Amino acid sequence: MNVAVVQTPAELAAVCARIARAERVGLDTEFHTEKSYTPHLMVVQLLFDDGVAIVDPLAVRDLRPLVEALSGARVVGHALSSDLRILADAFGKLPRAVFDCQIAAAFAGYGLAISLLDLVREFCGVTLRKSQTVSDWSTRPFSPKQLDYLVDDVRFLFTLQDALEEKLRARGRESWAAEEMPALVRLDAYRFDPSRLYLRVSGNARLNRRELGILNELAKLRERYARERNIPLKYVLPDDVMIGLVSLRPKSVDELGQLRRLDAGARRNLGEPIIEAVRRGEALPEDELPPRAPKPLGAQREALVTTMAVLVSALAAENNLPTTLLLPRAALERIAREAPQSPEALGDLVELTAWRRQLAVEPLWQLLSGERVLRVERYLEGDPRTVFR
Repeated sequence: MNVAVVQTPAELAAVCARIARAERVGLDTEFHTEKSYTPHLMVVQLLFDDGVAIVDPLAVRDLRPLVEALSGARVVGHALSSDLRILADAFGKLPRAVFDCQIAAAFAGYGLAISLLDLVREFCGVTLRKSQTVSDWSTRPFSPKQLDYLVDDVRFLFTLQDALEEKLRARGRESWAAEEMPALVRLDAYRFDPSRLYLRVSGNARLNRRELGILNELAKLRERYARERNIPLKYVLPDDVMIGLVSLRPKSVDELGQLRRLDAGARRNLGEPIIEAVRRGEALPEDELPPRAPKPLGAQREALVTTMAVLVSALAAENNLPTTLLLPRAALERIAREAPQSPEALGDLVELTAWRRQLAVEPLWQLLSGERVLRVERYLEGDPRTVFR
């Protein structure tokens, strides 16, 4: 296989031209996340019909031309959300369309967590070498083993796509998979709502709405500071310090000395912004305060969620699908909490896609309305089955 390592702007321009001509492009990335707010992109691997391009972001610093080229492409990958998150966060651009082999494999009956290694072994009869899984991708030049690993991560993507599409056609599930893929290329899927940043701080459930307003203003400050300096949130203000600031409600920088874990450097760099964030939170009008987390469902509705979950698991098993792909627990909790009064309202409430409505809405409605019941059969024969009668 032809392999090109791209290390100059001219070489990158040639790759961008290849992307523009290609019907599809395979994509994978290698990145480091240990000490940064956003991942440090270390390598980009691209598959074409006639070879592989290994783009070196440490040599070609401006990758915007590559991202612009990919924004018009149909991209093929495996577990693409991590790769796409980097593009969304750093460049605000995503490919036109994607085919995620992991999602397609779930609809084809292989489970939602199947690895690239297992898929390649299943469809290509090849066992990938994974000796470089924890490699330091900041080292240059790439070693021969590193290059082999980088190529292996993309070289079989088109073969997998073709094989999985054939499997999906045979099972009548092409449209099901097609409904899931567009969600991967929605920018808002990779962006956290600024009005709900407080939900990322552990301990928020103990606070009242005014305290949550203050916490959210502090969370906005932390997010902005971390992003500007590309450092992890916990390096700016740990969660317990954030909760401590809400309790303290400091009016001056001097008062920040009461928090043992807020060191002198943080007080010096963030003191005034912290005081201002607390003031903003205290001044928020009542109708703009964040909502508290929903109250516990209570014993009866919790039991209803559990009952619905049994049905969803049975439906997923019957259709050889992962349960979480069919309907997550959060959707069932919302149904139990709001009690929609028709099948249509049930599907609308949790925003079900067409294939999920087809599989789950009518059985759920029949269970909730008492028209049908769940039963266990063949238990005494040693082959228990959950059935819906």
